[in-house]
Amino acid sequence: MALLKDLMEVILYVEDMNAQVEFYTKKLGFKVSYPQGMDEYTDQMWVTLDTGACNLALHGGGKRRFGKDAPKIVFRVDDILAVREELLCLGVGFGEVRSAAPGVWVCDGEDIEGNKLSIESHE
Repeated sequence: MALLKDLMEVILYVEDMNAQVEFYTKKLGFKVSYPQGMDEYTDQMWVTLDTGACNLALHGGGKRRFGKDAPKIVFRVDDILAVREELLCLGVGFGEVRSAAPGVWVCDGEDIEGNKLSIESHE
């Protein structure tokens, strides 16, 4: 049985939210799934795009810093505390579980080459 359920989203840190939303919607054809019904995204820090089985999440505040603003791969889990503990026992480095939003629990880690990944559960 796999510990992780499915690839839930890829988080891309962006500098110009409005320009990036325009690129991904008008050039690549994706639809904004959150927040919907907006004409301007400049002040948004979090925009998700429906890309099929996995969301593309645009996270504001990126500064093109190598390594710090790299994409993050997020996997869905049912029991974040149990999965984190099992991963730690397997030698996979993960930090503490934190609340990212009401009912959303996240735990950040890295693969063996330092690529950022997270596990996430929803209540």
